[in-house]
Amino acid sequence: MQNNNHISRRRFIAATGAVAGASIVTPVAGLNAVAVNSEKMKIVLVGAGIRGTGMWGRTLMQRFSDRLEFVGLCDNNSGRVEAAKQIIGVNCRTYSNMQNPMVAFEQMMQENRPELVIVCTTDSTHVDYIVRGMELGANIITEKPMATESEQIQRIIDSEKATGKTTRVTFNYRYSPYRAKIYELLRAGEIGDIVSVDMNYYLDISHGADYFRRWHGLTDKGGTLWVHKASHHFDLLSWWIDSEPESVYALGELEHYGKNGPFRGTNCRNCQHTRECQYFWQIERPMQDFQQEASGMTTRPQGPSTFRLLYLDNEHIDGYFRDGCVYRQNIDIFDKMAATIRYMNGVQVSYSLTTYSPYEGYRIAFNGSKGRIDAWIEESNPTIPNRGVNEIVLFKNFGRRQFFFIPTGSGHGGGDALLLNQIFIPETPDPLKQFAGSRDGAFSCLTGIAARKSIASKQPVKIADLTSLKPQPQKEYTRT
Repeated sequence: MQNNNHISRRRFIAATGAVAGASIVTPVAGLNAVAVNSEKMKIVLVGAGIRGTGMWGRTLMQRFSDRLEFVGLCDNNSGRVEAAKQIIGVNCRTYSNMQNPMVAFEQMMQENRPELVIVCTTDSTHVDYIVRGMELGANIITEKPMATESEQIQRIIDSEKATGKTTRVTFNYRYSPYRAKIYELLRAGEIGDIVSVDMNYYLDISHGADYFRRWHGLTDKGGTLWVHKASHHFDLLSWWIDSEPESVYALGELEHYGKNGPFRGTNCRNCQHTRECQYFWQIERPMQDFQQEASGMTTRPQGPSTFRLLYLDNEHIDGYFRDGCVYRQNIDIFDKMAATIRYMNGVQVSYSLTTYSPYEGYRIAFNGSKGRIDAWIEESNPTIPNRGVNEIVLFKNFGRRQFFFIPTGSGHGGGDALLLNQIFIPETPDPLKQFAGSRDGAFSCLTGIAARKSIASKQPVKIADLTSLKPQPQKEYTRT
């Protein structure tokens, strides 16, 4: 690691907007080993849920407290934001306004003048905090999806141009060594020109069902799983294919959860069907170790103390039940989805997402002019358990197959830790072009938005018709 002892705070702030991912051989190293200027970067967090308090709160303080200082925490639930302060382990001011959350955010920004805003709120509200945060002088890190509607994406694009500030989207999937190895094989031309891709993603009866317990089950909150979840996959596809999407034709239905259930209640704890419902979830049931959960290194529900602090103790304030019934009548998102996506370079993609599978993961195949790559991930278990590795198979036309074995890693396949390192260690090179800015965030969301519109219209939807962004045959890459 290079010596960064004399990096000024101004230079560090500029670098955080430009830092990107390293090769899969880059060591995972915390910033605590690097001496820095005594003046720390001022950051604020808006959205004090699981992801915000975990990966973007507690983990940052554990690993980067010599560089960063939380000067404010904001959430519309006053009890939750106080709990977040305890979980993260900071002593800063908290801000909340249930009737008008933006008032609290504005106050936090005006009083503290942060240089960086981390946005982890309900998906449909990301745009408000991103735009206003830039207007008030901060750069933005936002959880995916960047936005849930094309009009919101246009607002962010326009705001970046007007303010000169930047928005970075945290696509941690790009950083896992397994997915990075696929990228390297494709860029090396191992299968020639990519012709088509088949990607089938499976959410299981635990994690998949959990989306239907939460606010994600409502289209006006999360934009459906086409946007909230699949934007991750669409970003991966654009990155792997090295092109931007041209058009989408999609199908989708709600046939398992919501109104399709044999019975329903308000939430699991108060339900009379706990003995017969296979989706009954005891919210305070002991789960995995709190330290691992709070660090954001898992996709599974958090441990009991976190849930009680953030949700159970504060649901009387906003009426939000974290253990909502998966059969609630007002659930209006799709639980099975399929799409045909054409990219500007001519690559055709067949994509599907199922939300009630027996295991969680995906199968993907890249068909090329000279061969094929097959890959399979089961998120909770390595594909070769006795060796703790996942497998990639490279087939060559008129040649022998080759096998690549990639060690498994925690936190989205090892992606979370590498993403944080590449954000908060300045001047890191980006040989795999893993940096994701607002353009990447926009096209990942627009693919899902186009899928929604296609289902409604029963017609293909062109991406170029949705915003002022015009997709290109070769993916645009800019480190801002």
